[in-house]
Amino acid sequence: MRRQRYLTGLLAAFILLGIWILLSRWISGGIIPSPLQVARSFDLKAFTPNFIVSLGRVVISLAVAILAAVPMGLFLGQNPAWDKWIAPMIFLTYPIPKIVFLPIFFILLGIGNVSKVALIALIVFYQILVTTRDGSRSVKKPFIDALVTLGGGPLDIYRHVIVPACLPAILTSLRISIGTSVAILFFVESFATRSGLGNLILDAWGMADYPMMFVGIIGMSVLGISLYEIVEILERKLCKWAQL
Repeated sequence: MRRQRYLTGLLAAFILLGIWILLSRWISGGIIPSPLQVARSFDLKAFTPNFIVSLGRVVISLAVAILAAVPMGLFLGQNPAWDKWIAPMIFLTYPIPKIVFLPIFFILLGIGNVSKVALIALIVFYQILVTTRDGSRSVKKPFIDALVTLGGGPLDIYRHVIVPACLPAILTSLRISIGTSVAILFFVESFATRSGLGNLILDAWGMADYPMMFVGIIGMSVLGISLYEIVEILERKLCKWAQL
């Protein structure tokens, strides 16, 4: 099964590479450079620091969002009295496009990494919170009652029943959040920064250096794919029971 997945992924990569080559030949002006041109433009010394900065921003943002959203979601899902008051505020503010708060974050937190990380974390926080809360609410009461009859306390219930039952949903929301965080990363790195893959892409675009622009685009794609695969590996390790 895993081998088939990798072969399918490899086939998809070759198909995308073929489409890229065709587009580079059909579209004039060098707007879409060939893979060979992009490979020749790759500069490890210029690419690596920007990749590390972007990776750090995304990872820290996801970590902050997970640490805040998962416990809150688990708690609200199991405590209707609290959920009754807090859930309306969550769903009222959830549809608001948080990206519009970027200027406010810059004013309050400065134009450094803190404001960028905080904005990404806020956006993915909602995605993880809502999924975790819904997963926690869906845990069957007989499973909890069975543990209580065996002498389990509140912490035991969360540890042995609620968290394992919600883990697949949490990891699914994390995969979705990775795509969102990388997309938002490009936006926040477009303003008031001199580092990161988003800045690299915009600088190359401004100088009409399209091969280098594609180096940044590929780097951002590799960033998202790598984090996504890490979550896939974690799910296979931690949720073996859900794959039976």
